[in-house]
Amino acid sequence: MESILGVIFHSIGGFASGSFYMPYKKVKGWSWESYWIIGGLFSWLIMPPLAAWLTIPGFSEIIKATSSDVIKLTIFFGLLWGIGGLTYGLGVRYLGMSLGNSVTLGFCSAFGSLLPAIFYAVYPTEGKVSIIDMINSRSGQVVLLGIAVCLLGIFICGKAGMMKENELSTEEKQKSVAEFNVGKGLVVAIISGTLSACFNFGIEAGKPMADAAVAAGMNPLYQNNVIYVVLLWGGLTTNFIWCMILNSRNKSFGDYLNPTTPLVKNYLFSAIAGTTWFLQFFFYGMGESKLGNGASSWILHMATIILTANLWGLYFKEWKAVSPRTFRTIVLGILTMLVSVVIVGIGNSL
Repeated sequence: MESILGVIFHSIGGFASGSFYMPYKKVKGWSWESYWIIGGLFSWLIMPPLAAWLTIPGFSEIIKATSSDVIKLTIFFGLLWGIGGLTYGLGVRYLGMSLGNSVTLGFCSAFGSLLPAIFYAVYPTEGKVSIIDMINSRSGQVVLLGIAVCLLGIFICGKAGMMKENELSTEEKQKSVAEFNVGKGLVVAIISGTLSACFNFGIEAGKPMADAAVAAGMNPLYQNNVIYVVLLWGGLTTNFIWCMILNSRNKSFGDYLNPTTPLVKNYLFSAIAGTTWFLQFFFYGMGESKLGNGASSWILHMATIILTANLWGLYFKEWKAVSPRTFRTIVLGILTMLVSVVIVGIGNSL
């Protein structure tokens, strides 16, 4: 029953993340950096402490009592994840919803699932599964197979992007994705996917705070909410600095008060996007409390995001003008990554 609940919570979180970019499409007349940071303030500054306040009374005292080493390491991973979040936005701009999310989150799935296990092989920790444990067990071997299949799916999606680049004229590509550029997009998406996995590492680093919340009698279902408060300080710092630099460089500080734009709607849709983004990890934390923060938990969450994002990509006809062969290739890539989730799930159940 707990595993079923975990899958449900993961799926809700993945759906929220896969849909969070949609409200930004409703923002009119603002530069990317302006609506990105407004949404980010809700994602990383407003919603995390609000969620913690509602679910973990006294969360601030838990943070104050936590060792500085844990706080610093959690923030550090948040900073790295913040860079991944920045480049995620660029990846979607250059590749579109379907391809951008498939490549970015595919890499995030693979690295977020695998690297913690490698870390615990170097620094053994009681209760944690290392890569050596996985190699030496039947269930671990199946999970590793699933990760390999996920990487194959990433390769197929990247191939589909190259095929799209070669088939369509600039005008045709920009009808669906205004700034489509497969070269820039793939580089950015790979960087983003790799660094975005640091969110998973940040959860691991901040576990002493979650453990303290449970020890204090809080509902274990919401234990990760105290971690998010600290972890997302790092993400906020990275994104805020970069967006302010872009505001200065592009002379876009005026966006925030520009009377020629629909200010109320722009702030509203940016806030909805930011809040929706945070909800992915609110529900991920609930699922993780049931399944554990292992390879299967992370890759299940990422795959649900990929599926949702690709459904939106198909809805916006990002692949409408491509040849049937190219369309079949992107569908094959998506299905391959979904198969990888099934394999990981089987491995986790053994």
